Amino acid sequence: MSNLSELGEFLRVRRAALQPEDVGLKNYGIRRVPGLRREELAMLAGVSNTYYTRLEQGLSNNASEAVTGAIARALNLNKDERLHLFNLARTVKTKRRSPSRPDRVRPGTLRLINSMTATPAVVLGRRSEVLSWNTLGHKLVAGHLNFDSPNVPAERPNMTKLLFLDEHTRALYVNWQEEATRAVSSLRLLAGRSSDDGELTALVGELTLISPEFANLWAKHPVENCMSGLKMMHHPEVGCLELNFEVLSQPDESDHRILMYTADEGTPAAAGLQLLATSSKTEAIDALEPVG
Repeated sequence: MSNLSELGEFLRVRRAALQPEDVGLKNYGIRRVPGLRREELAMLAGVSNTYYTRLEQGLSNNASEAVTGAIARALNLNKDERLHLFNLARTVKTKRRSPSRPDRVRPGTLRLINSMTATPAVVLGRRSEVLSWNTLGHKLVAGHLNFDSPNVPAERPNMTKLLFLDEHTRALYVNWQEEATRAVSSLRLLAGRSSDDGELTALVGELTLISPEFANLWAKHPVENCMSGLKMMHHPEVGCLELNFEVLSQPDESDHRILMYTADEGTPAAAGLQLLATSSKTEAIDALEPVG
């Protein structure tokens, strides 16, 4: 993913989504192409049309923070979209290298999630790969997969790939389209920070080729930092679950995140999680008992 081309494409998509009346301009009839014209956006941002055109064409990488901020305001970007725009403009100049060794979850993080026996928890790497999960987290989101698969880097499940390519995972989410948009929005934000990440580029390339749904969403450039919210699931063992989710980012440079699920007290979802936890304990005990 060339950062200059990503910057240009993001600007084009966001400009095309704006109508003149959205930014206080008069609309004089039917337009050949949707959205604002380049010269209109340039005028609103206070830059020359030539300069803005070079940005959209991926021919300029010297936008100052003041100019980037002016363009963000002209495009009516929200907080997450604004951050993404600044990342795209900034990382042209300062790139961060990807780690050369396989990522590992910290021992303290492992102890933390394993202590939460009643709360499903999954530790994700920077590309949404599963670094670890506790027993209930595994049972909730990927019980059909090997529990130990995150321990082998070559076999690690990737939550975004599972969402688009795995039928069990697709069936888990009642509002699959909403979940898919969240996943792509988060991945877009990450791509803006890590334009030199070869593994991320490979992941996006693979999903774009295999999944038309992913390719369609990716082309729309959705951007959102999804840190909390509600997920509607239909689990094959315990039925419908309305779960709250929280994402905790670790305060280091690993980009690891802990995804946790909770249910409101006294709800059917809380009873469902308790039932799932009970079945997990029963399976663990059965596995320890000698055969015969």
